[in-house]
Amino acid sequence: MDEKKRMQVIAENITYYRKQRGITQKELAKEVGITPSTMTDYMKLRSAPSFGVIQKLADFFGIKKSDIDTTFKEEKSTIPSTTPTQAPDSLVTAINNKVVYLDQELKEPRHSAWISHGERLLDEQNTVENSTNTVDEPVVTYYTYNYYDQPASAGTGQYLNDVQVETIELPVDYDADFVVPIYGDSMEPEYHSGDYVFVKLSVNLANGDIGVFEYYGDAYIKQLLINEDGAFLHSLNSEYNDIKIDRDSDFRIIGEVVGMYREG
Repeated sequence: MDEKKRMQVIAENITYYRKQRGITQKELAKEVGITPSTMTDYMKLRSAPSFGVIQKLADFFGIKKSDIDTTFKEEKSTIPSTTPTQAPDSLVTAINNKVVYLDQELKEPRHSAWISHGERLLDEQNTVENSTNTVDEPVVTYYTYNYYDQPASAGTGQYLNDVQVETIELPVDYDADFVVPIYGDSMEPEYHSGDYVFVKLSVNLANGDIGVFEYYGDAYIKQLLINEDGAFLHSLNSEYNDIKIDRDSDFRIIGEVVGMYREG
């Protein structure tokens, strides 16, 4: 089952059990400790709940996790009995428990990155084992960045202040202070929704620079344009109007976009 279909199944199951309980989306979000906008994202198939949230939903409805996410596998070991060439039972159990814990606790997009990395390692292993001539596989280096899970908007704007900083590992190296995901299409074709942008803190951006800006409490990724008519936050997508800024605007420069990474 692909990820989009999985999100659709999860959304439909949440809706079914919510209506059985007779509560609104907003009330359900409060019960499981998430924001109403996050619950809306699940329903609109913009994101999937983490396994931790799925557990909370299952506990609230009094059902199994697999009743919400049909791809969920119950926590039981499928590791065969050990032989003299295998690891001791205690080590196998510890590793298995660790895998289950990571599978439940990692949130998107780190959960998908973890799965993708594991699949890459398995593909590399199978390639080596099935090859008659062993070839050294290139080692992918991952770099750790500060990460703000709240996206910078390439459209209507998203709040960035007071968002908890986390970390993310990506296979590209930039001199950046933090990474944020993009949401929206106003910077297409250069930047797409779901891309990660790397930001270097700076208050000195010049005409034509791409940056992340705070405008009346919302964070935007835009191009800064300065001309005889004034200063504007410009969208690369011609379907969006420029945002005019002046000395009376509630506006600040957060930093310059120094790089971008797109998965797949």
